[in-house]
Amino acid sequence: MRLVLVATLLVSFCNVAPAQEAPETPAAGAQVMDAVVVSGEQPGPGLWRVSKDDDHVMYILGTLSPLPKKMTWLSKEVEATVAQSQELLHGPGMQVSVDRNMFRIMLLVPALLGTRNNPDKQRLIDVLPPDLYARWLELKKKYIGRSWSIDRRRPILAAQKLYSEAMDDAGLADRSQIAPIVLKAAKKHKLVETSPTIKITIEHPRAMLKDLSKTSLDDIACFTKTLEHVESDVSTMKLRANAWATGDVDELRALPITDPGAACVDAVLDNPAIRALGFSDLEERARQAWLDAAVAALAKNASTFAMLPMRELLKPDGYLEALRGLGYEIEAP
Repeated sequence: MRLVLVATLLVSFCNVAPAQEAPETPAAGAQVMDAVVVSGEQPGPGLWRVSKDDDHVMYILGTLSPLPKKMTWLSKEVEATVAQSQELLHGPGMQVSVDRNMFRIMLLVPALLGTRNNPDKQRLIDVLPPDLYARWLELKKKYIGRSWSIDRRRPILAAQKLYSEAMDDAGLADRSQIAPIVLKAAKKHKLVETSPTIKITIEHPRAMLKDLSKTSLDDIACFTKTLEHVESDVSTMKLRANAWATGDVDELRALPITDPGAACVDAVLDNPAIRALGFSDLEERARQAWLDAAVAALAKNASTFAMLPMRELLKPDGYLEALRGLGYEIEAP
């Protein structure tokens, strides 16, 4: 019996896109004014093309979250590209296995829920600096409203809730319609699916959860970055969402990446109870797993379709640059 235990815990701790860059200074000429989120039918961005020769190519769709929640993606071009491909390469993932029967897994649920709250029944007012707590109260009032339970949560989970509510208020949604459409097309045309995966086995999950529930996460940095993000960067996120929806890749390049995810992921992975399980160097291990799968797919298939976060396609040291370093030609949309 498998249970994706710590993977689920990590997602609940840092649902704001893992391992993204810290906020950067906006590029010259980049818009930072408030924006109206687009709606209706939108084309999305074009595809990146990776090749060494014309007989073996890979097309990559850059994904982004959040996106306009009232957008309908016009996906015919992507679906046609998927239809002529032989393999769908997903982004890198993680699989955590627990060798326990269902009854024992159910006994772990109370301990798992206990990790959501601060140790020793502390509230946010007890664990946050006064100035940061005052900022939290203002944003909580604006986006969450009255809630006693949220004040018992660890800062990293309170930050996640605030982020989610602020995105909803801005007309944005973390749940993407993009991947399901691509997956449906891949299944329809019987593509081989490859998911580069980092596998970790937890031998003593009960002890791990007990340790985690009694320790503090170094998550003030995550909480602070998220508050800063909600206070000042929502307009930029709207512009990025609009640029993806309308297919404006130049605008995406010009706008800063303003996601606090890196600080939140570090807060979880730096916890001794997590680090002891083998969750070290996850980003580099995932990157290498994906690159190995991409090289294999390019050697094997006439056409491969892949999806990667847009940040990895645009940043100077991202996955595309790694492929370029291996001798592949990269054509941007």
